[in-house]
Amino acid sequence: MQKVPVSLWTLVAGVLVTAISIWLGHNHNLLPVQASEQAPLVDGFFNVMFTIAIALFLIVEGTILIFLVKYRRRPGDDTDGLPIEGNVPLEIFWTAIPAVIVIGLGIYSVDVYNQMGGFEPGSHTHGVAIAATLDETTSGNIGIGASPHSQGKQADLVVDVQGMQYAWIFNYPNSGISAGELHVPVGADVQLNLSAIDVIHSFWVPQFRLKQDALPGIATQLRFVATKPGTYPVVCAELCGGYHGSMRTQVIVHTPEEFDSWLAQSQIAQKENLNQAVAVNPAELSTSEFLAPHVHNLGMSATTLAQLQK
Repeated sequence: MQKVPVSLWTLVAGVLVTAISIWLGHNHNLLPVQASEQAPLVDGFFNVMFTIAIALFLIVEGTILIFLVKYRRRPGDDTDGLPIEGNVPLEIFWTAIPAVIVIGLGIYSVDVYNQMGGFEPGSHTHGVAIAATLDETTSGNIGIGASPHSQGKQADLVVDVQGMQYAWIFNYPNSGISAGELHVPVGADVQLNLSAIDVIHSFWVPQFRLKQDALPGIATQLRFVATKPGTYPVVCAELCGGYHGSMRTQVIVHTPEEFDSWLAQSQIAQKENLNQAVAVNPAELSTSEFLAPHVHNLGMSATTLAQLQK
């Protein structure tokens, strides 16, 4: 029986590893739904890294298993192993290949970051200019800005986002609306101006594949285009205190018609609340009457409210 050459086995193994890695790297379902223009860019980079990781895993673990079987100690064999001291070509190979992979991934990641708008704010990429931005609280020079095809264009919607322990407040400066949820129209170029009033928070929407820190005293920016209507979680991804895990809200992506409707309804509701606040003189109310509408938000029980009435 003719022995199969090692080179042929290596070729077959290489083809199998490549096929399995590519298939698993693009059919893993590990990531949530894509809901922004930036999401496919991040997912493409993730898929490449995952494909490489699977290939390396199969090669390393497969080699270990083959060696465990082929070079296992046989019963009655008490001889020493072969005195192998080193293999320079092999050492160069397994050093050069990871180096090429890391350099390639680095170049790819820079291109993805640029396409997402990571270089658009500009000043944070130059160490000399960092100090100049620390005192700017409104410029939004740090973060993810406009993508290359929209640079120089004003965003369709600007929202001021304020993080605090343990909530997010969304202010729409052009309409005077404040909300505890982020509402945006699908397909619109949205710019978030992020800030924090106490500690560092991090604004993260997994479905958008975007995350940006909100820093006390330093303005940051996050610009995106939502591509799929729906409701998606907003998570604080920076440990900000004892109730960090509960600092959650949601971003609601509307159709343009639904967003215009929400905007109009919110403006009417805000005006009604303002009129009610102006019409009522808090000095004429007792403590219990003044607190009654806010009992639920303050976490007060009916017993506590009754005690205030005495």
